[in-house]
Amino acid sequence: MKLHLLDGTYELFRMFYGAPPSENDAGLEVGATRALLRSFAMLLERDDVTHVGVAFDHVIESFRNDLFDGYKTGAGIDEALWNQFPLAERASAALGLVVWPMVEFEADDALAAAAHRFADEVEQVVIGSPDKDLCQCVRGEKVVLWDRRRDIVLDEPAVVEKHGVPPGAIPDLLALIGDSADGIPGIPRWGAKSTAQVLTRYGRIEDIPDDEGAWDIKVRGAKTLAQNLTAQREDALLYKRLATLRTDVPLPQAKLADLEWRGVDRPALEALCAELGETSLLDRLPSP
Repeated sequence: MKLHLLDGTYELFRMFYGAPPSENDAGLEVGATRALLRSFAMLLERDDVTHVGVAFDHVIESFRNDLFDGYKTGAGIDEALWNQFPLAERASAALGLVVWPMVEFEADDALAAAAHRFADEVEQVVIGSPDKDLCQCVRGEKVVLWDRRRDIVLDEPAVVEKHGVPPGAIPDLLALIGDSADGIPGIPRWGAKSTAQVLTRYGRIEDIPDDEGAWDIKVRGAKTLAQNLTAQREDALLYKRLATLRTDVPLPQAKLADLEWRGVDRPALEALCAELGETSLLDRLPSP
């Protein structure tokens, strides 16, 4: 048995910028939601998709915005996209999927928490997202990332090959090199290659010596790297906290059985399809 965890926020963004725009009879843009609905319905046609959870950023801000003023916000999000978040949550629920709309935490936190909670109860947890933040959740082949668009699966060796560090060091990596998508600036001069070298040796920011003379590895520009980290170590540790996904998020569905897909909510789905102008989906939806 596999558990599939879907990043609804990423999927909605992907559909908004990848699928054709479409207005419903009321003149509202609904193209991304229609595309997401079809995409999730296709996923449910797979024989190995039996237990599913979908997380959305119900609001973009989270507890991290209280920790750091520069953290990402909802500023700049296209209104036509933002207005479809409630529709996308309704679409997922109408398909019979468990939906986690996150407010204090982020969608990635919900996925991390679910993977942590249920990994030992299933053959494999498949997190449907290419987000590098979620690489920290990967465990061997037990918890993997699946980029649905490119059909690429990242297990633990693949994470190391791609990022140069094991999953557990991903927050340290992002703290040092920065993550523009989340508004994490990183530490000056710490690039991906040198950071991977240092973390491969020392494992985490806390264990990197202040004095480059104490480093027992050869890294280009070590003196500058050490000086910059020493000067901004507290910042680096804050950035690491921002990049670390929370596994203690309270999720209403406490048991794996709650995530079993038992079919669509037909009345809700029919109403939603009428609202979206979706005419072909209902006839081809699979039964559980």
